[in-house]
Amino acid sequence: MEVTQVLFNAQSIDGTVRKNAEESLKQFQEQNLPGFLLSLSGELANEEKPVETRKLAGLVLKNALDAKEQHRKFELVQRWLSLDGNAKSQIKACLLTTLTSPVSDARSTASQVIAKVAGIELPHKQWPELIGSLLSNVHQLPAQAKQATLETLGYLCEEVSPDVIDQDQVNKILTAVVQGMSSSEGNTDVRLAATRALYNALGFAQANFSNDMERDYIMRVVCEATLCPEVRIRQAAFECLVSISSTYYEKLAPYIQDIFNITAKAVREDEEPVALQAIEFWSSICDEEIDILEEYGGDFTGDSDIPCFYFIKQALPALVPMLLETLLKQEEDQDQDEGAWNIAMAGGTCLGLVARTVGDDIVPLVVPFIEENISKPDWRQREAATYAFGSILEGPSPEKLIPLVNVALTFMLSALTKDPNSHVKDTTAWTLGRIFEFLHGSVVDSPIISQANCQQIITVLLQSMKDTPNVAEKACGALYFLAQGYEEMGPSSPLTPFFQEIVQSLLTVTHREDAGESRLRTAAYETLNEVVRCSTDETAPLVLQLVPVIMMELHNTLEGQKLSSDEREKQSELQGLLCGCLQVIIQKLGASEPTKYVFMQYADQIMGLFLRVFACRSATVHEEAMLAIGALAYATGADFAKYMPEFYRYLEMGLQNFEEYQVCAVTVGVVGDISRALEEKIVPYCDGIMTQLLKNLSSNQLHRSVKPPIFSCFGDIALAVGEYFEKYLMWAMSALQSAAELSTHIAGDDELVEYTNSLRNGILEAYSGIFQGFKNSPKTQLLIPYAPHILQFLDGIYMEKDMDDVVMKTAIGVLGDLADTLGSHAGSMIQQSVSSKDFLNECLSSEDLMIKESAEWAKLAISRAISV
Repeated sequence: MEVTQVLFNAQSIDGTVRKNAEESLKQFQEQNLPGFLLSLSGELANEEKPVETRKLAGLVLKNALDAKEQHRKFELVQRWLSLDGNAKSQIKACLLTTLTSPVSDARSTASQVIAKVAGIELPHKQWPELIGSLLSNVHQLPAQAKQATLETLGYLCEEVSPDVIDQDQVNKILTAVVQGMSSSEGNTDVRLAATRALYNALGFAQANFSNDMERDYIMRVVCEATLCPEVRIRQAAFECLVSISSTYYEKLAPYIQDIFNITAKAVREDEEPVALQAIEFWSSICDEEIDILEEYGGDFTGDSDIPCFYFIKQALPALVPMLLETLLKQEEDQDQDEGAWNIAMAGGTCLGLVARTVGDDIVPLVVPFIEENISKPDWRQREAATYAFGSILEGPSPEKLIPLVNVALTFMLSALTKDPNSHVKDTTAWTLGRIFEFLHGSVVDSPIISQANCQQIITVLLQSMKDTPNVAEKACGALYFLAQGYEEMGPSSPLTPFFQEIVQSLLTVTHREDAGESRLRTAAYETLNEVVRCSTDETAPLVLQLVPVIMMELHNTLEGQKLSSDEREKQSELQGLLCGCLQVIIQKLGASEPTKYVFMQYADQIMGLFLRVFACRSATVHEEAMLAIGALAYATGADFAKYMPEFYRYLEMGLQNFEEYQVCAVTVGVVGDISRALEEKIVPYCDGIMTQLLKNLSSNQLHRSVKPPIFSCFGDIALAVGEYFEKYLMWAMSALQSAAELSTHIAGDDELVEYTNSLRNGILEAYSGIFQGFKNSPKTQLLIPYAPHILQFLDGIYMEKDMDDVVMKTAIGVLGDLADTLGSHAGSMIQQSVSSKDFLNECLSSEDLMIKESAEWAKLAISRAISV
């Protein structure tokens, strides 16, 4: 098979030719993997071949080693590891020779593939000579090969974890990289590759950053590179500084003054990509200090290992003026462009982080800038002043901000209707939203909104919803936070008199021709949902009137016209928004008996609509409709049984949807809702559901985040069907047992600890549901054999000392359930268990009321079980 021709055809503009070529490549890969990989690496290394086919050969080779999905990746790695050693050596030799190719695309592709192979082999102690041979390249070759080798070292550091490479080799890599970065390196491409490689290698440099001389040397070279004449090198050097600021925050003190001078110069004078990274350095320092100060909780007894150096506080007098200057560098059309990011936006974002880091201290530094610019004829000054104000509303205390807000509010409401410039209006509406988000509601003692100005605020916001899409979207956001602030305000809300008008205005926005721009339609529905969610009983009749309106809208999206794929996507997005809206309405009306009673007249029709949404199915709709059905089940209770025959197949489809695991997770949650609603009426569907859930647990293709909710769902089902669960007990308990063992010995990063806790919580919720489900049934003794293992699991997680409050509450509850259901059978086991007593006492003295209550109950149940 002539691979060059096939690779050419795979890039053809003719669809059929392309498809045939892709097919032949796929067949070749499946029938003869070693031959396939060898011919690709040969193509990549062959200087006679055209650059397009060499580049594609490298990419196809790379894709044969790596994939996005975990299970596919694992498969490809195993296939590579089991390849014949000879073939692998030939492929690796071809890759290494390509690094010296005169063709830059071929070199760059080879770099990536070498890193992928290293990522597979180095952890298995294979290819030990790789790093040595790369390092020997760095010293002698023509510049282009040196550049390719440094690029490869960079990719390699990105692929493997630091523990795979020993310190001696790390030192050599860093030496080569830092030398390549230094100003004595005459070749720009080499210097750029070295600077980018350092960025990836920083995670390996722990030991080097702990050594003063080595750290000084690295920092000096990085700072020098920020002054290089080549803009891409300056940008890459600042990216290194940003990474150092978060990885080695506690080592920065000696350099911070110099870094300030370098960043300030870059922000004021350099090209945008460089200036953005210079601002990012300070945003990153803010992130670090906010985290440290949160962990301290302000009293310095916290568990942060790193002290706070207060770099931001010290830099304030110089840092704030520098950031305020950036706010005046807006771009003309930044509000219309979704992904816009420029100096002014970066500066405002950083200012907001500074405000969260230092609190009240920022206010006096920003107020003069606002007062000076807020009324200037140039729109840039007015917008910058407004942006500065909006940026500092989170962080400083209400006492410090409310006097300012009281002065500013009237001015801003007038600007939102009267300012001639759309930018200024956009930022004004955003700032009002921030005022309502942080300074309005039950958290604040002195309200900024009174009967007097409430009407004016609403009139202005509803007026702004008719403005350009970007301004209207921000106005919706402001109304969202205004409604949210009134949520806890008791039986009567100041918004009640305006409820009808607000809802009408929001519905009108959703029908605007241009509602697809600036996320406007989505924002209008999100705001409508919030207004409904926070409404009081007074407006319940109006919420009821909304039901047929939204049903009609959903009905209209289902009327079958032939749609293009682009239109179909828009249609399914709209269905998602409408299902989401119905979900909120159902929850609201289902929460009190009188409204629930009236609402029930619509239940059949609504369910019919949801089933039709599933029938024209697309993933997004699936998820929103599924959530809405969960709410409907909760509201209709046992009556929901009449929908099950038709709905069941969609439930099963959702549980089988591994690809879109969010859909699967949502469906698992809905099974829980339906179990609670139907109780024993769910029995006819249990075989199918339990079989699918057990299958999901044993699959390695399903995303791990879906597993904890599946266990919780076992608990919901057991609670619903009681002793009927006997049928599944053995399977469920065995799945729980193996997951429980996995979740006790876990050392890992924060993310893993968080996942482990959610897994433990799911397992415990299952145990709790099973024990409560069997309570008072003649079959309780079936559970006795499982008790020792459950107690052992509780001991295990207690001993590890890393459970969060949620797990603690569920765990102490399970101890109580065990005693409550098994009575005297459990008493002696609990007395003999290693840590039950300590655990109980710890929970009884907990600050957390929920934990304390669960513990009181468990104590009672245990003492009953022991005294029997």
